[in-house]
Amino acid sequence: MKIALHAAAPPKPAVGAPCNGCGICCAIAPCPLSRLLLGHRAGKCPALIWQESRHVCGLLIAPTGLARWLPRRFVLRWIAAGSGCDCAAEEEHSAD
Repeated sequence: MKIALHAAAPPKPAVGAPCNGCGICCAIAPCPLSRLLLGHRAGKCPALIWQESRHVCGLLIAPTGLARWLPRRFVLRWIAAGSGCDCAAEEEHSAD
């Protein structure tokens, strides 16, 4: 499966390694928070943002609407922040 990500995105880390902002997981499937708040069901998450040298979650760094009122710990849990890479997909992406 080919996905479009920023050309300078770092390579995908090994499963279980710390997140490096490659963006592959968010480009393949929406997290539970994206499904709940954005109604996004498939494909690249619309909240995926390129910031400096990595992809980040817009629902976490620039929340709007209902996301503004959610506790930060809730958002972190639902996007699996801090749990390490859980994306087993092979890296194959093209530049945005």
